[in-house]
Amino acid sequence: MKLRLSSAFLLIFLLFAITTSVAAQNYSFRLDQELVHVYWNSDGTMTLEYVFVFANEGGAAAIDFVDVGMPNGHFDRSSISADVNGQPVAISSDYQGSGSYGFAVDLGGYAIQPGQTGRVHVYVGRISNVLYPDDDDANYVSGVFSPTWFGSQFVHGATNLTVIFHLPPGVQPAEGRYHERPPIGWPCGNTPQTALDSQGRVRYTWACPNANGYTQYTFGASFPKQYVPAEAVVTRPAFDLSGLINGILDSLGVLFFFCCFGLIFIGAPILGVINERKRKLQYMPPKVSIEGHGIKRGLTAVEAALLMEQPLDKVMTMILFGVVKKGAAEVVQRDPLELKVASPLPENLHEYEKDFLAAFAEPSLASRRKALQEMTVKMIKAVSDKMKGFGRRETIDYYKAIMERAWQQIEAAGTPEVKSEMYEQALEWTMLDKDYDERTRRVFTGPVYVPMWWGRFDPTYRPAAAPRPAAPTASPSGGRVGLPGAALAASVMNSVQGFSSRIMGDVGSFTSGITNRTNPLPNTSSSGGKSSGGGGHSCACACACAGCACACAGGGR
Repeated sequence: MKLRLSSAFLLIFLLFAITTSVAAQNYSFRLDQELVHVYWNSDGTMTLEYVFVFANEGGAAAIDFVDVGMPNGHFDRSSISADVNGQPVAISSDYQGSGSYGFAVDLGGYAIQPGQTGRVHVYVGRISNVLYPDDDDANYVSGVFSPTWFGSQFVHGATNLTVIFHLPPGVQPAEGRYHERPPIGWPCGNTPQTALDSQGRVRYTWACPNANGYTQYTFGASFPKQYVPAEAVVTRPAFDLSGLINGILDSLGVLFFFCCFGLIFIGAPILGVINERKRKLQYMPPKVSIEGHGIKRGLTAVEAALLMEQPLDKVMTMILFGVVKKGAAEVVQRDPLELKVASPLPENLHEYEKDFLAAFAEPSLASRRKALQEMTVKMIKAVSDKMKGFGRRETIDYYKAIMERAWQQIEAAGTPEVKSEMYEQALEWTMLDKDYDERTRRVFTGPVYVPMWWGRFDPTYRPAAAPRPAAPTASPSGGRVGLPGAALAASVMNSVQGFSSRIMGDVGSFTSGITNRTNPLPNTSSSGGKSSGGGGHSCACACACAGCACACAGGGR
């Protein structure tokens, strides 16, 4: 039935409202059932079969992708298939889980909509390098497996979880052994049901109606190695590191002790400090880096710089250039930096530019610094919202290409006047280049004519004055003055450094105060995993036993 509206404007408004509502939604669902068949085959490979039953909650985002983590990279992509409620769907290599290996199930037109229930079936025909020598019996091989789990902030309620191991053909019931160590957090006992499947293979079944979909449960089994080819078993390398260490301990025990002491009590803290310092500079929330697919167009140069996690003193300088270029502010003093804000403000300012100017209205340096931090947190959240449903890697590559094209157009300009004009228009985009300083010096071998607004940025600049030590040259166009490219680049970089030293203080401390709010340290729990954008958890397998074949989680995005 066609719906006719008397006003096209009303239709556009409704579409906009619906789009805005959807963009603001988050993933929220129940995993009512998860059934996993794990086949340990006679050729030493593994076959996996998943059945997920998702119940999407009303008002949530549609479940359009499911990431499935793999135990390693040795899986045959051509053997993978999937369907939703019996309808075949595509397999994508655009795996967004935080584990090293996996694939994505693209639900496409069969995405599970809010308020709907959907059955997702996934089949992986061949995974190799999944068996290891058993630690307790040299005549046995071992395999360990963890099925998919999801983020506790997205999945709710109980999950009827069933994991079924099928041992290789020929293994007798008395020969197979399930690992007796109980899965961490498993609420239904460790002893599986033992039976023969329809093919006469030994079957171990762990079933629990009140498990959950956000905890990693690990199951294991061993069987005689005679039932699989010897070359299919992943063995330790011929070089026995433990034997070498034992020899060193025997002959150089004291020296080894002091080396270990130094590594543990000196090296480890130093490495921890280095890693923590690096983390503090990563201010974008992790969900932006792994969620969605496709390119987010329409970001400003400043927003693109945030997405790339450029140093915040450079980001602040880019904002300063923006407000000065638009006539919203004038630098009246460089050290300390003081601005004269226009009244009324121009109408074409971005929200972060208004907040930036408001911060400089604060009476003290401390309150100004705090206001700039609040502005940055607000900007990061805004960029994070804009990136929902889009891929970070593709988007960053897109804006790097814009930056590169800007430089190429400047380099190809025929005259210094045209080159300078193009440089003025694309200044913020060229600043995205990590090699901005050196590249400016390379591109402008002759003079670069300073922008018409440069006097509002540099209070010491006077076009009509006598030549300064930077040796300005007369411009044949509009009375503008030219500076050597190196001098202009140095002025821009000095502005960046000035922000860090005179406004922000230490860049690391300033950024750390933001990181603690936008990208805090994750809570440690027994469920493992890291946040996977929008909907799922995935893990980097870290099984302690030699018989590790962990298959790790993915999740709806």
